[in-house]
Amino acid sequence: MEVVVPYAGIVLLVGPSNSGKSTVLKNLVKKEQLLSSEVVSSDDFRVLVSDIEFIDWKQRSNDESDSLYDQYQKISREAFSLMDSLIETRCRLNKLTIVDATHLHPDDRKRYITMAKNNHVPIVAIILDVDQNILLERDEMRENPRGKRRIKQQYQVFKREKRFIKKEGYHATYFIRHSDEMVLKRHSKNPIELDVGKGIDIIGDVHGCFDEMIEILEELGYEQNQDNFYIHPEGRKFLSLGDIMSRGPKSLETMQFFLRHVKHDLAYMIDSNHGWKIARWLDGRKVTLSHGDELVEEEMKQFQEQYGEAPTIELKKELKKFLLRAPSHYVLTNNDIPLLVCAHAGIKDEFIGKQSYEVSDYCRYGDTGGIDSDGKPIRKDWSIHHKTNTLIVWGHDPKPKPLISNNTINIDQGVVFGGELTALRYPEKEFVSVKAKKNYSGAASNPLKELEKKRLDPPNISKFINGYSVLTEDLAKIHIPKEYAIPSIDTVSHYTVPIEELVYIPPTMSPTPQPSALKDYLEHPKEVIEYYRRMGVEKMVAEKKHMGSRGILMLFNSKKSGLKYVGRETLGVIYTRSGRRFFHDEVESDILKRLNDGLNHHNYFQKYETDYVLLDAEIMPWNLKAKELISKQYAHVSENASLDRTMIKSKLEKSINNNKDLEAWFAEYDEKLNNAHIFKEVFQKYCWEIEDINQIQIAPFHVLAHSNETFFNKPHTWHMEMNREFARMVDLFVETEFMVIDDSSSEDAAINWWETITSDGHEGIVIKPETFISKSNGGKLLQPAIKVRGRKYLNIIYGMDYLLPENLNRLKKRNVSKKQKLALKEFSLGIEGIRRFVRGESIERVHECVLGTLAMESDPVDPRL
Repeated sequence: MEVVVPYAGIVLLVGPSNSGKSTVLKNLVKKEQLLSSEVVSSDDFRVLVSDIEFIDWKQRSNDESDSLYDQYQKISREAFSLMDSLIETRCRLNKLTIVDATHLHPDDRKRYITMAKNNHVPIVAIILDVDQNILLERDEMRENPRGKRRIKQQYQVFKREKRFIKKEGYHATYFIRHSDEMVLKRHSKNPIELDVGKGIDIIGDVHGCFDEMIEILEELGYEQNQDNFYIHPEGRKFLSLGDIMSRGPKSLETMQFFLRHVKHDLAYMIDSNHGWKIARWLDGRKVTLSHGDELVEEEMKQFQEQYGEAPTIELKKELKKFLLRAPSHYVLTNNDIPLLVCAHAGIKDEFIGKQSYEVSDYCRYGDTGGIDSDGKPIRKDWSIHHKTNTLIVWGHDPKPKPLISNNTINIDQGVVFGGELTALRYPEKEFVSVKAKKNYSGAASNPLKELEKKRLDPPNISKFINGYSVLTEDLAKIHIPKEYAIPSIDTVSHYTVPIEELVYIPPTMSPTPQPSALKDYLEHPKEVIEYYRRMGVEKMVAEKKHMGSRGILMLFNSKKSGLKYVGRETLGVIYTRSGRRFFHDEVESDILKRLNDGLNHHNYFQKYETDYVLLDAEIMPWNLKAKELISKQYAHVSENASLDRTMIKSKLEKSINNNKDLEAWFAEYDEKLNNAHIFKEVFQKYCWEIEDINQIQIAPFHVLAHSNETFFNKPHTWHMEMNREFARMVDLFVETEFMVIDDSSSEDAAINWWETITSDGHEGIVIKPETFISKSNGGKLLQPAIKVRGRKYLNIIYGMDYLLPENLNRLKKRNVSKKQKLALKEFSLGIEGIRRFVRGESIERVHECVLGTLAMESDPVDPRL
């Protein structure tokens, strides 16, 4: 007899002693049909807990017999307690466990049925129905016989119980008369695991939008063959997240399409809420067809009118079978390692890889809490409870753009509501989308429009206050610990511009990865250029570093656009790297008006078809924001150092004629006085008095975004050309000098340029890979920019005497690795936040990136780097 055991779960062997349970299992282990770790025996656990293999209380006095029986019962209780703990652990880990015990009493079996249900694994019963005479014969042959009385008692209990076992709720029940006739069949692989193979394209909720579905398949590279199957030339397959029907115009055609492709192993589909309801309707169940499901019924009537009753009945039967067999979710694997989970509406971590009614129900509907006024379930954010590194892709809840949150990705972009149909190419993790031809739903409420109305709702602070993680496209998951999150929340609550305007915080910038090999330099362009070349970067851009303060400019084409994007009528906002307002209100208003007039006069917004431009810039002079630092630190230090060193040098000069030993000391203070003069020269070079806004200079070096796109795909040369365009349009904007480095001669030219401008007191240059987001040959994210500061400028960073040999040698041992890691994290968070803002995601989604960058600044790093 063939006995099928599941991939994972519990298999109970049921039968009196001597029915052959242990013998069967030993043979199966010997034949390598079972692993020894999959077999759990009550006899073995009695030995494990007590060191006693067998207790014989027969032929003993009553007192001894009673005591031994009590001891046996106590050992059994402990053995079963430990055994049950192991079985439940294996259930949680989705493993198969064969339980070798008699299981004659209903309470014993019920315990395991409950355990299987609680852990969402199947349970199978194998009943060894052996004749009593055979049981007694076998007992006499045992080394430690159980005794005729005990065997007969067990058999009587077994006879009474076996007729009830089938009704106890097992996944399957097998009655075996002769154990040697049993043939074990098992699944070596979880049936809901799919090998990624040549690649899988995961498609979001189609909802009967058949034309858009065909369009996206063609975008993905699938080609229609002569049998009307869509085949990918590279052997890829596509997978639907469910809800292929209802609401849209061609539900029946879409269902037939997937039925054929899944049947021929060309595609996959998972269960969903609409699919489940349609399946029950096809099965003749009493269900209320609403929320677009009634359109399926209409299409089926039209089919019957066209093709007749018999084909309709056959089609209904096929579709019902197809929909009911759809698994609750799929786990995508590579080399048998689970990497990604596909679920329609979400999934709990403990459900992954398991199948049960509760798992299916959760995957269909997600985490819900009550019903709203329209009779729809209120959806909770299940993704916040996802803790593992396995990526989960889901749909069900329409979002304007793919939503990446807490290692989950929502790819339902509401095609049936006039949005987009999205596919995720895996393992490439690339999105492909096509626009809906129209809003097909006919619904009074459109979830995409509702989300747009709620976009500026305040964030849920509870999501951030205990620490959180942000999933970015360029650096995977970035964790923000609680001790850094709380100070940043306080900063945003009290000091920054309003959060709806705070869409980006620029990253910190790393200095040279290695100190200069030259004797009298701490930093030099050579080390940066060599670093990028080692990483496979052949072309770089060197930009002059302005000695100003970092400023972010959000400039709207009109106050009406300001209302649309940030909730208030404004021409824009200008804020610092810490999120604080850069200028006082009146000054900011004047500057924004000047910039808006200039950009509109040159038709900038019309030319680029955008409502706003987001710029990353340096704003000069330095003393605009660093006035207090300059007066209290640099000016004070410079003045005192000059006075002290002048006085000491003067005294040494008067005494040197009488004592030649003072010459070295005099030379030292002569050098130190010169250092003090250089120190003063450097910081004063970047400071000037501001009488009106005409003396302010703004040097934009990154055009981060327009209202319809980001510019992270543009080379830095493009950003520099845009810098020149801005300077031609508005006189407050100034050009930034730059050079391209792509061979030895241009490298020499860039180094000579750096030496020239830094010897004149300028801060230095920033060297960047040609591409905005650059990765090494191994796919590792590279530093987006590295600053190389001049020898003079570093006087105000490391002290006016930093070039003295003993100081310079110490400084060359500085460790910049933490600064580099911080720069990469902040860079990834920054561009992720901008992408979300441009996609029209909620302020909460943008805010988690901004808050994360501010939090990173709480991580203590040497501020001089």
